Amino acid sequence: MTLPTEAIERVREDVCALHSELLHWNLVTWTSGNISARVPDTDLLVIKPSGVSYEDLTPDSMVVCDLDGALVDGRHSPSSDTDAHAYVYRAMPEVGGVVHTHSPYATAWAARNEPIPCAITAMADEFGADIPVGPFALIGGDDIGKGIVATLTGHRSPAVLMRSHGVFTIGDSPKAAVKAAVMCEDVARTVHLAREHGPVERLPQEHIDALYDRYQNAYGQK
Repeated sequence: MTLPTEAIERVREDVCALHSELLHWNLVTWTSGNISARVPDTDLLVIKPSGVSYEDLTPDSMVVCDLDGALVDGRHSPSSDTDAHAYVYRAMPEVGGVVHTHSPYATAWAARNEPIPCAITAMADEFGADIPVGPFALIGGDDIGKGIVATLTGHRSPAVLMRSHGVFTIGDSPKAAVKAAVMCEDVARTVHLAREHGPVERLPQEHIDALYDRYQNAYGQK
């Protein structure tokens, strides 16, 4: 296989740099968590190496795998979640980035096997729905990926709480998937704090729909 060297190097640099955002937003501890990205116009992905400290990550340490999760290029072993990421890319060709964290508030909801209700406008904007819970699956194979795809297919939310595990997010780019992970933890914390003081009501569906449409189609610079 002739590798598209320039494209791979660009993606390695992007994925490496984005890992600093997981630290910045307190979404990971020690060596947990990972980001991957599809190499455009190829059947390849770039992902964080397994068990390497964040301060030791460099573009060169990022690992290249095919969409079956097999190592193609790199001097480290790929993340233990590689097969899950690879399954998502195979099943969802529109996805360009996948992120996994154990961010504390969102993971607490996952531990309770409880979706986060769409109770605030910021959540309606970003997710357009409750953040769902996916099935429990053991780490190391593609069962997690199957659960992600089964849960998020046809769902507005780019985030899923995998039961008793943590957060997985998807996006059309790795940066979009990172943003979804940041916002997932933010709304998980806010709704948790609100529930400490009493019941929290989900927004009416028509308001969620209107907020989601405005944010996705009118907000920001186009």
